[in-house]
Amino acid sequence: MPPSRKRARHYDPARTRDAVLAQFANVHAAVRALTPEQLALPTRLGDWTVRELAVHLAMALSHVSHGLELPEPAESESGPSLLRWPFSLADRAAAIDADTRARAADRTDLDTLYGEVAARFRERVTDAPGERLLTTRAGAMRLADFLVTRTIELVAHTDDLNEATGAAVPYDRQALAACTRLLADSLAEKAPGGSVEVRVPPFAVVQCVQGPRHTRGTPPNVVETDPLTWMRLATGRTDWARAVDEAKVAASGERADLASLLPLMR
Repeated sequence: MPPSRKRARHYDPARTRDAVLAQFANVHAAVRALTPEQLALPTRLGDWTVRELAVHLAMALSHVSHGLELPEPAESESGPSLLRWPFSLADRAAAIDADTRARAADRTDLDTLYGEVAARFRERVTDAPGERLLTTRAGAMRLADFLVTRTIELVAHTDDLNEATGAAVPYDRQALAACTRLLADSLAEKAPGGSVEVRVPPFAVVQCVQGPRHTRGTPPNVVETDPLTWMRLATGRTDWARAVDEAKVAASGERADLASLLPLMR
């Protein structure tokens, strides 16, 4: 993969923090209402049950708090850039799975767990500067950047929870926006160029894929989809052919097939 060609867009740390808390509150309300039978249901995440998924959702916030409680790492320990964070997840999959299972076995009262995690997150994050480095599984990252990655974790796994239980947990608009934009920008990072325009209204428009670059008017190669479908494509929760067949994606132009570039996260 070529070196990064651009900086990530600016995300306001306070807005991102509030979006993360809002989405976590949405999930908490749903988890609180789950029955023991629902918690034992399978999910599409390998052999995780809904209980393990619920614990993993709590870990999305607890990792931030834990990182801020550790000494600030050195710049030399830096992990992936924000745009490259989605590509690094596969390297950590086994450790994430083991940690999730261990925590799910240890914590049976999910309502209490969620309350503790949210309170600890508020205490640690509220006054922390966005430039503060913290230790993450991927290496040292700026707090402002790591918070944006939490929106992907929360939005994607909220979708998993809804799929497994038939719930209708809502998506915080700002969390969905940040998730959509980061995944769109990461596609442009993976396949730099200007021959294809990817539109995910109302949150993101990026150009990608090498080839003739358009400068005005309607571009010759256009892909358009909605934010949740884009998240599912980028994270491997659906595939390109299925999304096109179900008319969830509109793709026009000879270069508008993104099947070979997706998913971004494996």
